[in-house]
Amino acid sequence: MPAAMTRTILLNPGPVTLTARVRAALGRGDWCHREPEFAALVRSINARLAGVYAELAEDYDAVLLTGSGTAAVEGMLCGFAPRDRSTLVLANGVYGERMARMLAAHGRPHRVLDHDWLAPVSIPRLEAALAADPAISHVAVVHHETTTGRLNDLEAIGQACRAWGVGLLLDGVSSFGAEHIAGRDWNLTAVAATANKCLHGAPGLSFVLARRDLWLRPGPRPGSVYLDLRSHHAAQHADGFSPFTQAVQLAFALDAALDEHREEGGWQARRATYRGRAARVAATLQDLGVTTLLPPSESGSVLWSYRLPGRLGYAGLHDALRRRGFVIYAGQGRLAPGIFRIAHMGDISADDLDRLCAALRAAIRGRRR
Repeated sequence: MPAAMTRTILLNPGPVTLTARVRAALGRGDWCHREPEFAALVRSINARLAGVYAELAEDYDAVLLTGSGTAAVEGMLCGFAPRDRSTLVLANGVYGERMARMLAAHGRPHRVLDHDWLAPVSIPRLEAALAADPAISHVAVVHHETTTGRLNDLEAIGQACRAWGVGLLLDGVSSFGAEHIAGRDWNLTAVAATANKCLHGAPGLSFVLARRDLWLRPGPRPGSVYLDLRSHHAAQHADGFSPFTQAVQLAFALDAALDEHREEGGWQARRATYRGRAARVAATLQDLGVTTLLPPSESGSVLWSYRLPGRLGYAGLHDALRRRGFVIYAGQGRLAPGIFRIAHMGDISADDLDRLCAALRAAIRGRRR
């Protein structure tokens, strides 16, 4: 059997299936993180991360962090959510609710504007909350809420932040590199993201981009030593070193992944690729009577959720696809009994898509007999 037929394709929302080039970069060598060649690599990666979006390249600095995307989000909130004002969290899924838990854990004043997990963020409710509470200085929101696959309307949210003069703290973990992100047009204070989703790097490295002038101002007491990202910024943008040991080999992989991202056409091309994959999978599932959880117009390009068909449970579908080399993802919380999720990131060829569609047909039709 050809090697391409035996590899496992990850359809979960990170980590992703790595390209051969990125995987090979992991073996580039053993470098000390305190040597000048690694410092130069960190400075280069930070500049390239800011350059993923033309709107951010001029005014925003990136800071590299060894840790998951969650670590980056928590570091962003530690560094920029104030102690003397309030942060309004817009929550319509697991990850928005997690931001509220982080703020509570660090003792930061905050309010939560809860929404049903199947609902978009209400702009009228957001504007009413900002009008009613002048203590609110920041809004925190997830861009792509992978609980459902919803792409929250950041154009409208960002415009509201700008109109009301509040900063935007953005969880871009599942959107950075494949969905549009603006800077000052959204009053963006900072965005947190990770290497191992839309950028197609390896898991374990994340980063935060924030306005350069804000990095250089004193911030709130962070309440964490490791997640004090201003200390990371001061070190990385002075000489390229970091306060703590960075994951050297993962930086090699991210460096190669950024090369591929640029060569393939940047975030716009990656979004188009994901949308093409989503349309192919959705059409196959529609022919099998499987419907999307959200209207496609409300979903991002990165991941779509589907309702489990008939009496077919998630475990049965997962295991049938796993035997054919594909890993899908379960739902979360109250949605878990009724949905499954398919992400479109990573090294997925046209042949892989053909095999996936055939595997879905075999698994779903076979279970219905």
